[in-house]
Amino acid sequence: MEFILTLISRLPFRVLYAISDVVYFFVYWIVGYRKNVVRKNLSSSFPEKSKKELREIEKKFYHWLCDYFVETLKLLSITPEEMKKHMEFRGLEKLVAVKNEGQGVSSFLGHYCNWEWLSAAGLYWPWPGDVMGLIYHPLRSDMFDNLMIKMRSSLGGTCINKKHILRELVNCRRNKQGYQFGYIFDQSPKWENIHLWIDFLNHKTPVFTGAERIARKMNDLVVYVGMERPERGKYIVNYDIISANPSEEPENELTKKGFAMLEESIRKNPEFYLWTHNRWKRTYEEYQQREQNKEGRDE
Repeated sequence: MEFILTLISRLPFRVLYAISDVVYFFVYWIVGYRKNVVRKNLSSSFPEKSKKELREIEKKFYHWLCDYFVETLKLLSITPEEMKKHMEFRGLEKLVAVKNEGQGVSSFLGHYCNWEWLSAAGLYWPWPGDVMGLIYHPLRSDMFDNLMIKMRSSLGGTCINKKHILRELVNCRRNKQGYQFGYIFDQSPKWENIHLWIDFLNHKTPVFTGAERIARKMNDLVVYVGMERPERGKYIVNYDIISANPSEEPENELTKKGFAMLEESIRKNPEFYLWTHNRWKRTYEEYQQREQNKEGRDE
């Protein structure tokens, strides 16, 4: 399987995008992959938009989703020199201006644009030799898990199991090694892991606060990593500082600021967000009911 996928990845981008167009036809028009979820998410996130506008976003989203898959596959064979033709990193000078000596960087990002391509950050990073930590959740299939690790580490990233984050950070500090760890912070927590609800895309949304807690504990420089896609195969990565001293910030403030920045990105170009994810399957009303039932059992 890996051999076949690697061969496919060696095809020129124009051929890969032609394949993407064919896949789009089947995924969107024939199979209708998770179309009900996408439509529900879009309509509830943008109630002000007409049905026609929502359908246009929907189609653009599926086009981008198919592109995302072939672009990610390209990581199996793309060279650093070629990747630099497709990505531009901006705002790194802001980090240089405020990053204290010995301070690491915690990067907050969402499922927006091609987050897998952010594994190329080390090619542009102003501190050569820093660990580019890519936090991931292991897949059930060892074959696909190893394949994803190979793709994500192909351009210098270091894949870190989410269970081992703190250990890796402590090791970096002990060895006086700089680092940037990327946290995809817009995933849905399980009921028992919900500690904060925020307003996000017209929804009362449960969010993880683990990235913030780690950043506060380590007092890392916290940044939001936004992406733009001006054209097919081209991405612009923007670094914006959330806090240079997170340990001094009020509790949950970093998470709230990060989600506000992510929502701004999504509202600008909504077709690049991962709408197939059933993001709002857990409601605040059900959460309150569960908490009331829990209190009743404890009495």
